Amino acid sequence: MEVTATTKARAGGADPRRWSALFFIGLAQLMIVLDGTVVNIALPTLQRDLGISDGDRQWIITAYTLAFGSLLLLGGRIADYTGRKRAFLIGLLGFAGASALGGAAGGFEALLVARAAQGAFAALLGPSALSLLTVMFTEPKERAKAFGIWGAITAAAGAIGLLAGGALTEYLDWRWCLYISVPIALAAVVGGGALLTESRHEGKVRFDVPGVLLVTGGLLALVYGTARAESDGWGSAPVVCLLAGGVVLLAVFALVESRVPSPLLPLRVIADRTRGGAYLGAGLAFIGMFGAFLFMTYYLQAVKGYSPVRTGVAFLPMTVAVLLSAGGLTARLLPRVPPRALMVPGMLVLASGMLWLLTVDPGTSYARGVLVAGLLSGFGAGLIMPVAYDYATHGVDPGDAGIASAGVNTAQQTGSSLGTALLNTIAASTTADHLDTHAPQGADPAFAKQAVMEGFQTAGVWAAGIITVGALIAAFLMNTPRPGPTAPADDAGSGEGPRDAAERSEPVPSRP
Repeated sequence: MEVTATTKARAGGADPRRWSALFFIGLAQLMIVLDGTVVNIALPTLQRDLGISDGDRQWIITAYTLAFGSLLLLGGRIADYTGRKRAFLIGLLGFAGASALGGAAGGFEALLVARAAQGAFAALLGPSALSLLTVMFTEPKERAKAFGIWGAITAAAGAIGLLAGGALTEYLDWRWCLYISVPIALAAVVGGGALLTESRHEGKVRFDVPGVLLVTGGLLALVYGTARAESDGWGSAPVVCLLAGGVVLLAVFALVESRVPSPLLPLRVIADRTRGGAYLGAGLAFIGMFGAFLFMTYYLQAVKGYSPVRTGVAFLPMTVAVLLSAGGLTARLLPRVPPRALMVPGMLVLASGMLWLLTVDPGTSYARGVLVAGLLSGFGAGLIMPVAYDYATHGVDPGDAGIASAGVNTAQQTGSSLGTALLNTIAASTTADHLDTHAPQGADPAFAKQAVMEGFQTAGVWAAGIITVGALIAAFLMNTPRPGPTAPADDAGSGEGPRDAAERSEPVPSRP
């Protein structure tokens, strides 16, 4: 009888194909994060080709984040119950089909449907990919290396998306920003189908329907309300109602989850201090990272006059900093130091990258401005992301691996969506106020550029403040000591009590 990768690892015979499988799982994660940014640089060209209004253009981005963020927890539980490999492959095929539909779209409505479908399949694909990684790597040093690679892919993919989006838009066509996902997905399907071993939650499939409706509705209201705030303002009645309704729905969801026999999100998953700190760290880090992408992209194109390709190339040092920090430094330190020894410094370095915007003005050179901010942001993100992904699933019941993975993906997606809308609103409002208060008589392009910089700098200070508060909270919450030299990764720092251990169930052995 064939056994799962998790069972093999615990028996001392880890699946020798696991590192090859990691490559194809990493491809899927690269595609998910890349698709969140690859369309950004293509948006002006896409808007002109399809005749999309300025008021509607944001929905090309928001349709993806809405579906992705609101369906993640459901996707994680589907992966747990129906099989993580199966969910992974279905998610890849669905994402490829949606990407092809979007690339061939002849109008705004068709593109909107395709982007929403991409987000829905990403919500199934993301948790299944991370949970497969969790059950494949259980030995502490190997787990640290695997999550270092995973964190580097996640943090670098956003910048890679900007580079790819610029090159594809300038040299081919904006449609290739969507088509590019098709060969990536198909390659991951072939490799994953051949190398991955199936695992799933033992027992009868039971879905918490009230929980699904409440959390999906709550997250949808929060993300949609935040997106509306960019155009309507944070104080508008629709935005206030949506945000308040989202908070109420999530509060009711927490109450329901504490009472139902088979909850969608068992509270024991998020009640652990270290896992809670990891979720918080991932969410707040993405506020800073996506804030950096947003401000640096607009600064380089709108203020400095860079082309799309040159803008993408300008992000390469940031990508290299992420790879060196996550894959080189963090992967080596992760099994040797407590998680907060990496998470807290990483968040402070990331915050310093946002504060560096205070030294930048329209005449600042690339080397003294964006390059420094990018290197600081990239290095900080590389310290944060491997720790967040490792400890978000650390010590969790194997049957809950999918939902724990969905939790950190939800934190990441919600942080990027809410943070981008919040910081963009702050920047736009500051720029408008500066123009209204200090505008000279007649047109003055130099003054307009300076007003834009005022907005970016104010938003950068807010981002740095949010991340710094997150660092203080992580320092308090993530009190897990460094992993022991021989402690199994599944138990180190889990904070499990006797009841958690008693409820632990192995994945069901099955064939690929």
